[in-house]
Amino acid sequence: MKTILKGRTKEVVIDTAGPVVIIGESINPTRRKKLVASLEERNFDYLIELASAQIKAYADVLDVNVGYPGVDDEKLLPEVVKVLEDNFDIPLSLDSPNPKAIEAALKVSKGKCLINSVNGEEKSLNALLPVAKEYGAAIIGLVMDDEGITNDPEKRVAIAEKIIERAVKAGVPEEDVIIDPMAMAVSADPTACLVTLKTTKLVHDRLGHNITLGVSNISFGLPGREYLNSAFMALAIGAGLTCPIANPEKISAIIRATDLVLGRDDYAIRFIEAAQSLLKQTEK
Repeated sequence: MKTILKGRTKEVVIDTAGPVVIIGESINPTRRKKLVASLEERNFDYLIELASAQIKAYADVLDVNVGYPGVDDEKLLPEVVKVLEDNFDIPLSLDSPNPKAIEAALKVSKGKCLINSVNGEEKSLNALLPVAKEYGAAIIGLVMDDEGITNDPEKRVAIAEKIIERAVKAGVPEEDVIIDPMAMAVSADPTACLVTLKTTKLVHDRLGHNITLGVSNISFGLPGREYLNSAFMALAIGAGLTCPIANPEKISAIIRATDLVLGRDDYAIRFIEAAQSLLKQTEK
């Protein structure tokens, strides 16, 4: 199955047959005081710097989150979308819990965006599926519902099926629904990664949809997070993950290496390019 996202002119194809598409996570004010301060001042230089660094590190799509205490995201998110699209030709993932902010951003976007995210709660489905239909956006379907988050992979898949069914009924093409099996902190639950990996495999095998994960969620609160994230990333790709949300400056090499191991990189061209580029950056 193929999900197509678009920048101003650039098209990115997320394909269940691979290779992996990287959604850069770094435009997010969480633990980024400098980003919060610059957004409050409407100074977008640092925003552009973060976007540029991710693109150089092989991000294919940029996740855009402007959420911080007191923000008017209905005004700020569209502003940020305009700035990014004026400076870069890359698809955007709009990351906000506020449906009105998502719609405001979609109104000004020149491409085909990804909504991050819709979940199985009736409130979320009713608010966001019509918006996705109206603006031709793809969606991330997060496998939680009105009963909360389940640790049963079968129940998570059932929620994914519900989101897909409701999306199609609302007029969103099936291929435009990307499923998020939910990555949770392994420090809080030793089985968290296993549940996510099992869910990922079930979604891949039964539903055949593209799959995303906020990969770094699993390592929250632990030292050596990059090692843990890398191990989980490789296992998740093997299970069916096709478009992780991650920091490309830290994870691109392991993604390219995993694609190569899985036979998705003829003559290792993409791996060599990434490895050489990333090595040059670390040597500076």
